[in-house]
Amino acid sequence: MHRLLLLSFLWLLAAPPASSIFQRPTGSPAPPRLQYLLEPLHAAVHTQRGATATLPCVLRALPRNYRVKWSKVEPANYRENIIIITNGLYHKNYGPLSPRVRLRHSHRYDASLTITDVALEDEGRYRCQLVNGLEDESVSLTLHLEGVVFPYQPSNGRYKFNYHEAKRACEQQDSRLATYQQLYKAWTEGLDWCNAGWILDGTVHYPIINSREPCGGRLLLPGVRTYGARDKQKDRFDAFCFTSALQGQVYFIRGHLNFKEAGQACRNHGAAIAKVGQLYSAWKFSQLDRCDGGWLADGSVRYPITTPRERCGGLPDPGVRSFGFPSKELRTYGTYCFAGK
Repeated sequence: MHRLLLLSFLWLLAAPPASSIFQRPTGSPAPPRLQYLLEPLHAAVHTQRGATATLPCVLRALPRNYRVKWSKVEPANYRENIIIITNGLYHKNYGPLSPRVRLRHSHRYDASLTITDVALEDEGRYRCQLVNGLEDESVSLTLHLEGVVFPYQPSNGRYKFNYHEAKRACEQQDSRLATYQQLYKAWTEGLDWCNAGWILDGTVHYPIINSREPCGGRLLLPGVRTYGARDKQKDRFDAFCFTSALQGQVYFIRGHLNFKEAGQACRNHGAAIAKVGQLYSAWKFSQLDRCDGGWLADGSVRYPITTPRERCGGLPDPGVRSFGFPSKELRTYGTYCFAGK
């Protein structure tokens, strides 16, 4: 018996490559009815950055010589990246998620996946697959992060990013390129933006609430307008970034500071000058509300408003207002700082 278990574990360790392609051919039959896996009560799990999330996968019975394989489907290339494999007694982790994942194992039928310290890139579709010879079956779940989408462009104007530059720009601002689902949800919550921007899967879109002439004309219905897939190297647009809850605090330092002095003022308090994504996160999750323009790490000046009022720009909707990218020598603004936990 012990020899059999050891052989099973050695086979488990050698089993899979780091990734594989998962895409059901067009016109193929629907997956068979589940025999061993329980259908999850909810297909989506909602969480925030920094939290611990569990994706449920429970067996109704234990077949002989089975394995359970967890994987994540990446929207940019539809590759299925393997995360963890178990045969019920032993398990092996794979890939960049490896240090932060474990099996919940609250009972012997439980193969649920627990992710600790959830990161922005963890959002997406996951698959729990029972590998059991000819009777393989699987359930799919989606991990949703609560967050906020914001449009982003550099200091030298709109439509300057190719796809890879847009991806890097969002990451530099404590965010990542938004998914289509995140952009669509942001549109339903009021995001109205005339400039087209890249999203994570390499397509380009812009969300419109109020149809108007410069944004496709008054006759087009509101919606998320699309340019479709574009050349990731040659085509240039803005970016739509997504960020979630902060592990820290954003606060304002009043003063008449140029950009260099703003950074030093934050360091004097043991903090760093805040990034754009951090300010949006503080506005969304901590209801940060200030009328004061302040420097941010990219050289822009912005301020967050949760309660719109006449003397704070006069716009009727909450949001993060921007003064653009003024001269870094200008001594007019304070600064927003970020202190991590």
